[in-house]
Amino acid sequence: MAYNLCSSPSSLFHDLPSISSSSSSSSSSSSSRKFKLRNLSSSSFQPSPSHFLTLPSKTLLHAPQVSLHEPISEQVPSEGNSSSSSSSYKSSRIWVNPRSPRAKQLERQSYDARYTSLVNVADSLDSCNPSQEDVSLVLKSLGDRVLEQDAVTVINNMSNSLVVPFVLSYFQSRIKPSREAILYNVTLKVFRKSRDLDAMEKMFDEMLQRGVRPDNVTFSTIISCARICSLPHKAVEWFEKMSSFGCEPDEVTYSVMIDAYGRAGNIDMALRLYDRARTESWRLDTVTFSTLIKMYGLAGNYDGCLNVYQEMKVLGVKPNMVIYNTLLDAMGRAKRPWQAKSIFTEMMNNGLSPNWVTYASLLRAYGRGRYSEDALFVYKEMRVKGMEMNTHLYNTLLAMCADLGLADDAFKIFEDMKSSATCLCDSWTFSSLITIYSCSGNVSDAERMLNEMIESGFEPTIFVLTSLVQCYGKAGRTDDVVKTFDQLLDLGISPDDRFCGCLLNVMTQTPKEELFKLKDCVDKANPKLGSVVRYLVEGLEEGGGEFRKEASELFDSIADEVKKPFCNSLIDLCVNLNLLDMACQLLDIGLTREIYTDIQTKSQTQWSLHLKSLSLGASLTALHAWINDLSKVLESGEDLPPVLGINTGHGKHRYSEKGLASVVESHLNELHAPFHEAPDKAGWFLTTEVAAKSWLESREMVTA
Repeated sequence: MAYNLCSSPSSLFHDLPSISSSSSSSSSSSSSRKFKLRNLSSSSFQPSPSHFLTLPSKTLLHAPQVSLHEPISEQVPSEGNSSSSSSSYKSSRIWVNPRSPRAKQLERQSYDARYTSLVNVADSLDSCNPSQEDVSLVLKSLGDRVLEQDAVTVINNMSNSLVVPFVLSYFQSRIKPSREAILYNVTLKVFRKSRDLDAMEKMFDEMLQRGVRPDNVTFSTIISCARICSLPHKAVEWFEKMSSFGCEPDEVTYSVMIDAYGRAGNIDMALRLYDRARTESWRLDTVTFSTLIKMYGLAGNYDGCLNVYQEMKVLGVKPNMVIYNTLLDAMGRAKRPWQAKSIFTEMMNNGLSPNWVTYASLLRAYGRGRYSEDALFVYKEMRVKGMEMNTHLYNTLLAMCADLGLADDAFKIFEDMKSSATCLCDSWTFSSLITIYSCSGNVSDAERMLNEMIESGFEPTIFVLTSLVQCYGKAGRTDDVVKTFDQLLDLGISPDDRFCGCLLNVMTQTPKEELFKLKDCVDKANPKLGSVVRYLVEGLEEGGGEFRKEASELFDSIADEVKKPFCNSLIDLCVNLNLLDMACQLLDIGLTREIYTDIQTKSQTQWSLHLKSLSLGASLTALHAWINDLSKVLESGEDLPPVLGINTGHGKHRYSEKGLASVVESHLNELHAPFHEAPDKAGWFLTTEVAAKSWLESREMVTA
């Protein structure tokens, strides 16, 4: 529900004509007359509202005092102000028989006719030249005795902001209004219609120069114009001036300022006003709620977005398309596609049809949240409805496809994008496509896309070069990995943690005899990582705990999100080079620093090892460490639980072309371990206490 800040008092003149007490008296006597009407059949004439005329009144037309009400919102005047006027209004209106010979005469003498003529004058002024001469020519039709109420009515019905200053000047030279601020307020209202905030500010200065004191309506009209013009800082500026003129904002103005402060970036003030609004039950419009949701979304408080949405519904404010679209955008930022889906369903159930903004918000939410089926469905529906995509939306889809390995869908989307007349491929576009080719090891297409990117005027980014390093590594082209690294340095790009992690991962796929080529790249990219890698590649002695110390310093220096990939790759490299002791040290660092969590669980009935978050080498290292721990338990005289289990997860492993389960199963067979795949639990290998104890004891005998 929208509330206009600045309904002008004059807007009530036509709907509620001002009647003096003497008029009310005469009207009362008129209304007390009794008319005897004969019974009329349903086909007989029925009185029309247009035949209820306001009787002419000298007090109405010639009284020097004008009765004005000053509501701020578009609601009807307060009961205290309107009751007397309402009774006077009703008592001064009688039904006139249109067949009466006096009907036309009475109609000409009514204020309805007067009001219509004033509106016609306003229309004429809107179309005349902005000059005092032309304005005076039009206003001469009002005669010499111009009333304050006539002046307010004329200006209030105007829309030409260039002409209205001359109209105001004309009336000011001919009448002495009881409250001059009213004439200025309706003039400001005309400027607001034209969204001319500069003219309003000049008019405000003129008011002060003439000694006219601004009132609440003055400020609320200017504030609402600033809001319409999307100038929240100006709205805040004028709001904060009110107190210096002795004006106290009402709740509607305060409510509007929640929106203004939110848009101006003063979040604290907006939230303070919102807390007060809830406490004092202010009326808030949908625009304000939309700003609050957007404000919480930009601050990253996505639960706050949903709380505002729920509070809005509790207050009885019906969500509109702007509210739903703002919420969908926030849920997209939050990567909560499931909530975006729920909100969209509610919107549809409320009878609202999605527009372009809705589909775009949904596509971003599903794309970022990797809801591929939903994202592709929205994309197809937009194309069916003829809605244009933009580069950002195409890139969101391509990035999703790159992350999920949806190569076929990505190539089709890319062809659609190239055929679009409005979308141009950018660096992000090429980066996503190169990533898709690189993940599949398609070197030739990745290089072709890189060349197309360069020909289009874009230099390779660090994301593109990282993907190429991964691609060349999978293809076993070590020299091209080194060449790509040199290209990165030539472009003046500093290798980041992700790029170094990619180099490290490539080393786990590289033959031992070529590792020295990549060792130099790693040393240049990250000296701390280079020091750790040198121990492994060069087979340095780790006496005195130097290896563990340097590995610990490395993990202290890198971002949290890359610690596990670094640790996995370093352990894989140790396993490849048969450096099991160093692999165990790295695993221990990973456990003590909580890089790896929840690898082991224990209950009274089962002990389990969870490997699905580890790489292949890290999984085998953790398995050996766990088996050694079980042996130590037996040596200490403790009992094992009834069941022992190894959880590898199921399906394709992210670090291997084949599932981790098959690798672990093969290794367990090599060890002659009595673990067997559980028929009802995919990815689980189980054994009993008795079988495990017998096997562990036999291993001890062999090693002895």
